[in-house]
Formats: sequence, C-alpha cells, structure tokens
Amino acid sequence: MNTSFFQELLSGIAERGRQLIDLSIGGHGHTDSIEELSRALMSSRGEAAGVALARRILNAYAALPREKRLAFFSFLNEAFTPDSERVREAAEQYLNEPGEKTLQELTRSVEPPMQEFLRRLNMAPGATAEIVAMRTDLLDFLKEHPELKPVDDNFVHLLGSWFNRGFLVLQRIDWSTPANILEKIIRYEAVHQIKDWSDLRRRLDPRDRRCYAFFHPSLIDEPLIFVQIALTDRIPGSIQELLSEESKMDGAREPSTAVFYSISNCQKGLAGISFGNFLIKQVAADLEKEIPSLRTFVTLSPLPGFRRWLERAREGHDLDYLNEQQRAALEIADNDHWWSDEDSAEALRPVLMAACAHYLLLAKTPSGMPADPVARFHLGNGARLERINWLGDVSEKGLRESYGLMVNYQYVLKDIERNHEALVNQGTVAASKAVRSHLLTSESSKALVTTG
Repeated sequence: MNTSFFQELLSGIAERGRQLIDLSIGGHGHTDSIEELSRALMSSRGEAAGVALARRILNAYAALPREKRLAFFSFLNEAFTPDSERVREAAEQYLNEPGEKTLQELTRSVEPPMQEFLRRLNMAPGATAEIVAMRTDLLDFLKEHPELKPVDDNFVHLLGSWFNRGFLVLQRIDWSTPANILEKIIRYEAVHQIKDWSDLRRRLDPRDRRCYAFFHPSLIDEPLIFVQIALTDRIPGSIQELLSEESKMDGAREPSTAVFYSISNCQKGLAGISFGNFLIKQVAADLEKEIPSLRTFVTLSPLPGFRRWLERAREGHDLDYLNEQQRAALEIADNDHWWSDEDSAEALRPVLMAACAHYLLLAKTPSGMPADPVARFHLGNGARLERINWLGDVSEKGLRESYGLMVNYQYVLKDIERNHEALVNQGTVAASKAVRSHLLTSESSKALVTTG
C-alpha cells in the first residue's frame, strides 16, 4: 500500500471541504472554538466537510495550552454521553417487543456519541497518531481528574479496535534498518538503557542477537512495541552476562535457548492495549522455524515493584514468614553498597530470595492477580516462573527497583493454556520447584502455586 498516496488523497478532500465548513458553521470560522468545531463535526453529513473539520479540530487541539486541553476533555465528558431518556425508551421497547429492530435501536442508544466523534476525528489525514498523542495527555490528567475515566474508556475502546492484531506488522530490526527507526529504538528502550550506537549495534548485529517490532500502517516509522532477544546455549542468570561485549556463542555451536530480555512499549497513548503477548508468541514461532536447534524460550525479566513492596512490608511489620534474625538482616540492604561486600551479600541472599518468592507467588492485587506488573504480564500469558536470579542486575536501576534480583519466565507451548487458566480461574501461579524452594511459609500457602 502506498500510504503517502492515500494521505495526499485525504489531504485533497480536506482542502476541497474547507470552504464547506464556513457554510456549515457560519462565517469564515477562524474564531470558532474547539467545542463549536466538535459539535459541528458531529452534525456534519458531508465527507469532505467532515474531513476538513476533523483536521481543524486536531490543529486547534495542538495549539491549546495545558489547562485548555483539560477543559476540552471535560467538554467531551459532558457533551458526548448517551441520552439517558433515549436509552430508557429503547430498553422499554426491547423488553416489550424483543427483536432485531428494537435490539439495534437499544445498541445505538447506549453507544456513547464520543465514540462516533473519535471515529469522525480519525478521518483527517494523519489523525490516528494525533489521537494517540491526545490520549497521552488524557492519561496525565487522569491522575488528578478521575472523573475523566469515561473519556479514557472510549479512547481505549476505539484504539483497541484500530490497533488489533490484524493490523499489526511484525518487522525485524537490524543494523540495516533506517536510522530514524534505530534512533527511536535507542530512545524508547525502557528496560536496559542503550548507551550509544555501538551498544545498539551489539544488540542488533551479531548472529546471536535479534530484535523485532510491531508497526501499524497509520503510524509511519513509529514502532509500537519491540523485543530484544539473545540466542544462547543456556538460561542466563544476569543481564551483565547477556549484554557483555563479547558473544557467548561460538561459530561451532547452534543456540538452544532464546532469551527475551527486554520488551519496551513505545507509545504511551496506547497504554493498556496489549501487544506484548502477540509479539512474544509470534517471534517465538518465527524463531523456531528459522533456527530448528531452539528448544527453550525464556525471559530475563526485571522486578520493578519488589523493593517498594518489601519496604512497605517492613514498615507495616508484615513479614511473618521471616524470623526475627532474618528480619534484622534486611537492615543490611539499607546500605547502598551492600551488594559489593561479599559477607553482606551472603547474609542477605537467603532472606531476599525468600521475600522475593513470597512476593512473586503470594502477593496479589485486589483482583487476585500477581502484584508485580511484569509477573502479571508473563504469568497471564501462560508462562511459568522458572528461576529467581541473585544479583542478576546490579545497575543503579536494578538495585533501586529489586535489590538486583531478576527472574526467568519460561514459555512451554503445551502448558501455556493450562497455566493461564489456573491463574485466571484459581489464582494459582505456575512455578518450578526451584522457585518454590525459596518460599518460607505454611504448606497451605504453598498450595496456591503449582509446580510446572
């Protein structure tokens, strides 16, 4: 598909419709507020005028200061909601005369007009990327304005449709990829910082490295999410080992293990719209076809919430599974350089490993899912908690987030569905015996995890 051709075509439609706007909303329209333009878009029936209106609204939004953008979202929340009287009448008609016609009317009445507004807004050339950026602003406002949640729900509903798996294109990223995309890989990397171009080349170029990204036709040259993979002959225990300058694979050996060591979402405005589960499974399938020697697919994952969780547990004296001596040993971790002292590290090791096992296997959100967001993602995808790695990431970030601990999650194709169902339906976590061995708690609690 020649995207630029269609963009030029839509731009032409917008330009031809510009004059029609003046007739539809009066005057030359240059002083119309974004609210007036939005109402006009909803009442517009002509395609050319609608495309031009949508472009003017997006341009007007881009020029708004922060407080005016907040006011615009508040306007959407008030102006484009379902008509409660129409919903009531449609519901009564359906109850009195159940059938396809009354059901369709009920369906139309309950759909928020905001969704139609966003669909019409998306008619403008290049609008999809701007709507994604608009939601980035909305997410920032939500922290202090939870009343805007219905607006966000409408954005998520439509963006989830526009960015479903059928529209995504998987592309390998390597050293021959255009520089503007490589620059974005450096900028968007969220797990293990890419220091410079040499560091990037080490992650892309050798025979034992791969990088794949999902793209969408409406966001030209903008990766949505990307994953970095190392091909090895074993399950690694540290990111230092994995990102070392020299390859660990010699030319005589074929890799047996694919390690997914970094997954980065690139578009904040698409937060909550899942791509990662599709990405991992498709990349694993493609690699299996490309490299028949691969037998094991694992991650080397961070624990972004562990240290914060443990510090809260210490403050709340919620460490009953540790004895008094073990709880006292945790004070060693208050020294920033504890990990570089062999005696301090050895004293802390069994205590932190036990606390981490408790965190991964038993700490849950109010909805019953794992407390750690990365664990929630991989275990929810059907992976198994394979191993906790001591001092797997001794970077400043790794020590700050998880006392340097990292985790391997293993994807075993035949067990994925079973593991997923056990987690969702019973709240049980699929875990290896090695992980369970660190758990210091009662047998009744241990029953909440399954052995893979």
